[in-house]
Amino acid sequence: PQSNSLGLRPKEFWAVNNVSFELKRGECLGLIGRNGAGKTTLLKMLNGLIKPDAGQIEMRGRVGALIALGAGFNPVLTGRENIYVNGSVLGLTKKEIDAKLDEIVDFAEIGDFIDTPVQNYSSGMAVRLGFAVASSINPDILLIDEVLAVGDLSFVFKCLNRIADILPRCAVIFVSHQMPLVARTCSRVIVMDRGQEIYSGESIAQGIEIYSKDAGTSKTNRQNVGGQEVSLVSIGLRSSEEQAYNYDNTLQLANGAPLEIQLELKSNVDVPLAFSPFIKILDQQLREVVDVFPFHSDPLFKLAPRDSCRIHLYVDAMHLNRGLHSIAAGAFEPRAMRNYARVNSSAFFYAESEMHGWAATVMPGQWKLV
Repeated sequence: PQSNSLGLRPKEFWAVNNVSFELKRGECLGLIGRNGAGKTTLLKMLNGLIKPDAGQIEMRGRVGALIALGAGFNPVLTGRENIYVNGSVLGLTKKEIDAKLDEIVDFAEIGDFIDTPVQNYSSGMAVRLGFAVASSINPDILLIDEVLAVGDLSFVFKCLNRIADILPRCAVIFVSHQMPLVARTCSRVIVMDRGQEIYSGESIAQGIEIYSKDAGTSKTNRQNVGGQEVSLVSIGLRSSEEQAYNYDNTLQLANGAPLEIQLELKSNVDVPLAFSPFIKILDQQLREVVDVFPFHSDPLFKLAPRDSCRIHLYVDAMHLNRGLHSIAAGAFEPRAMRNYARVNSSAFFYAESEMHGWAATVMPGQWKLV
């Protein structure tokens, strides 16, 4: 529906607005976007939990869904009983469930607790059982929300291998904030923001780049995510006197080129703060690849109450894999290991390099307080 077609009040917007796609067997669609972008709402509409106000949804085949942690489980029933209940809801006969029961229990790795009420399961155990049921019914369509984030690493890889096994005969819609998983799993991606589709295509890297920049420039993300004592007022990047920028005004950094990072930090409290700054470089899948500012066991600077300071960090040479990179920056108290401020994706640059899949390195530089 159009946002004004049903008389929305000021500042209201549709949870999902004019999102359209077609997915076939063998394709895995990644839905990415900030919290509140409409991803889970869209999955609930696809699974029949929410009826759309306008438009239509057409799905063919059996649907397996893992949308919310523990969704579809009766907490007072045991894991075994919930398998039968969920299987029946998905259209399986008791004979079919009997044939799959051992496979489901083995995959979930909760054999010792299969006859324990689900309300006594940990979040990871509930995810194991939910994914095992949803993926073992031979679904034609599999919907997966951010639930894999609570599973242990070995089980996450096990789930990814299961997705790869069933993908030739199944269409998968995968929602995650973990960009490495999206890059590994998905063949297409849709980036959503405030219910709308802002990118749709087969270039996973481009979709992740748009998502990263959207998250980095959002008003919400500019707030500190690790403490409120200090604010990151500004951050600037400079490579040389003749800097190059690409089409969207992102700094282009040649392989081995120097980089100057300028931070301005401001105290928000009425007491002096002793702190050390930190600067980390993230790749386009939002993985931390380099810790630029070295760790110190003692605070480096003192910030007067309600005052600000500028820090310039000079790195002699940057050797990074080709692609978009972002910077996480902030201030922390090293003795107490307390973050005074942390802002993710606070600045962006594009590394022009022939390197692919190599470890990133930086050459030591110097810093000064301005």
